Order: sequence, then structure tokens, then C-alpha cells
Amino acid sequence: MPTSHAPATDRTGLRLLHVHAHPDDESSKGAASTAKYVAEGVDVHVVTCTGGERGSVLNPKMDRPDVRENITEIRRQEMERARDILGVRQDWLGFVDSGWPEGDPKPPLPEGCFAVAPLEEATERLVRIVREFRPHVMTTYDERGGYPHPDHVRCHEVSVAAFEAAGDPERFPDAGEPWQPLKLYYHHSFNRPRMLAIHEAMLEHGLESPWADRLKEWEPEPEWDARITTKVPCAEYFGVRDQALLAHATQIDPDGPWFAIPREIQENVWPTEDFELVTSFVESTLPEDDLFTGISLDA
Repeated sequence: MPTSHAPATDRTGLRLLHVHAHPDDESSKGAASTAKYVAEGVDVHVVTCTGGERGSVLNPKMDRPDVRENITEIRRQEMERARDILGVRQDWLGFVDSGWPEGDPKPPLPEGCFAVAPLEEATERLVRIVREFRPHVMTTYDERGGYPHPDHVRCHEVSVAAFEAAGDPERFPDAGEPWQPLKLYYHHSFNRPRMLAIHEAMLEHGLESPWADRLKEWEPEPEWDARITTKVPCAEYFGVRDQALLAHATQIDPDGPWFAIPREIQENVWPTEDFELVTSFVESTLPEDDLFTGISLDA
């Protein structure tokens, strides 16, 4: 939890719920804005849909037999460290990682994994958490999942279904008193304009860009990028984000592309994390710079 900043706003009483697919997603998507809101007094809760059991070990320094054999417990410990760094509360939704299907054609997903679990079962579990925590704002992934991992796509489906069901007393009547979150957002931080701006800044500084090859293959989608409605300024919390990322040592290589871009360049070129407002039950003028625009505890 950041302690070196003195937020100008006290937002105690506001509640924000992030729904993510795997441990490490909370640190790679929206973590700086999470840290900003925590510093301002917002109660931030993370739901992690799976344990990341089938995730690959992406840090070469951690790719050892003892790590692979104990990956479930290690990823749980990593999540606990990241949670403490960000200053959030966290719940496991309790499903098993679906893994990344490889091959042509791709094989069937493993029996019992999150992506093939009944939608109603997963939705009820999330509705129970929503009704208990009573968030004003929820975030999740877009319909593509941010990227097409089956757990990310399923996370989108479950989150949207729970957002719609949580306030309906006729849906899941045994899952707690109904509560309707006021706003639903999709994460859009990995957007092409951001990557291109950072890439060009790296070249201007005479540095090698880690995004060069990716950008060659990334076709521009102006209509998709135009879906971004909300840019939250949070550059002063990029350091907290980085510490939370490093807590996921099996997933994040400190010598890899995540940390190849100097933080000063990131802060100057793109000092925001970006979201799409999907549903709102309050008045809010677009574009926004705050996930809580239009929400007043006094009301």
C-alpha cells in the first residue's frame, strides 16, 4: 500500500471491485489506478476466478522442477504478496485454471476447468461476493477477454452476468440481499495507441523498443480504440504497480519486456490507465478521468 503520497481527496466509503481471471492479472491490469484509489481511502476488492494452476512459468529464473511441482501454492503465495502491496482485499472464486490450449486444431479444454464450468454456477458465486461487498463500481475484461485466453473470456461473461443479476431479487435469492453496482467498466490499458506512443518515445531516446515486433503484427482498429471513455491519471503509482508485478515471480521476468521501458518514459508519454464505461446508472459526462465520476455518497 503506497505511503509516500498525500492524496488530496478522502474517498472513504467508496467501494471498487475488480474481477480477474488469474493471479497476476490484478497487477498487470489497472494496478496503478488501484493503488491510487486505495491511497485515497477507497475500499478495493479483487476477485480472482482461478488459481492459475495451469499457467506456464514465464520467468526463466523460476523455471525449476520444484517450482513447477508446487505451482498452485506458489501462485497463491504470490497473490498474497501482491495483494498486500496494493492494499486490497481479495477472494478466490474457486475455479481451476483452464490453461492455454495449443495445437491445430486446439484440444478440448480440461474437464472441470473454469471456462467450461456452468455459467450460472460461476455467476452465483460472484453475485454472492458482490452482494456482500456492495461495490459502487465493477471492472472486468472486454468481450475479447483483453486477449483470447479462455479464462479471460469466461471472466468477462461471468462478470457481466453478475453485474446484471446482483441487483435483481429474483436472481439467486439465497445469495444475499440484492445490490446493484452503479457502473461497469472494461480494462483497455493494452491498447495500440499507448503501445505505439511508448514505442516511438523509446526510439526517440535511442533505446530498443520491446514492442517493435508486436506492433508490426498489430493491425490498427480505430473504432476499437475509440471505445476508451475513461483515462485515470495514476503515474505516481506506477512504482507500486511494478512492485506488485514483481511479486508474481513465476510470471514476470524482471529482465523481460515488462521492465524494459524506463518508468520516466511511461510517466511522461502515457500517465493514465484506460477503461471503457459500459453501463452506468448515474449521470456521467464523457470522457472521464475517474471511475467514480457521478457517484456521490451523499446521494
